[in-house]
Amino acid sequence: MHNVLDKPLKQVAAPTRDQVVDLITAYAHSVDDMRLDAWPQFFTSDALYHVTTRENHEAGLPIGVVRCVGRGMMQDRVKAFYSANIFEPHTYSHMIGRSEFLEPTSDVAISARSNFQIVRTMETGRMDLFAVGKYLDEVVIEDGQPCFRKRVVILDSRNVDILIVIPL
Repeated sequence: MHNVLDKPLKQVAAPTRDQVVDLITAYAHSVDDMRLDAWPQFFTSDALYHVTTRENHEAGLPIGVVRCVGRGMMQDRVKAFYSANIFEPHTYSHMIGRSEFLEPTSDVAISARSNFQIVRTMETGRMDLFAVGKYLDEVVIEDGQPCFRKRVVILDSRNVDILIVIPL
């Protein structure tokens, strides 16, 4: 009889830098093109998506503007977007700086920081610089695809629109 421990454990490779950059880009394009049903699929099933301010982040406060733990909570936000939230129609256009790769948090994850600016265009045509900050990401491979295990969105300003209905 063979012992399960005699077999080598399946090694999971960390994503490559190109896969991480492609994931960050595809995420932004999906949001900008209002393909919000696809948004939760950019994350692992138990991922954290957290939007907070620089002030709260630097103080180590867990308080945020948006916090989703797990893909199910993200799917609920998408459902609310289509059925419960009342807001003036608008779209985003992301401008993302070149990612800086940080010290890995594990052998299977790549950590990256990317600065961003998001322009919001209202249905009337008015455009505003809506959000500026940085993404702190942990990316892993799940089912052969790179996914966010953690995405922390840190907004430079503490003046935040009270209704963020579209993911940043």
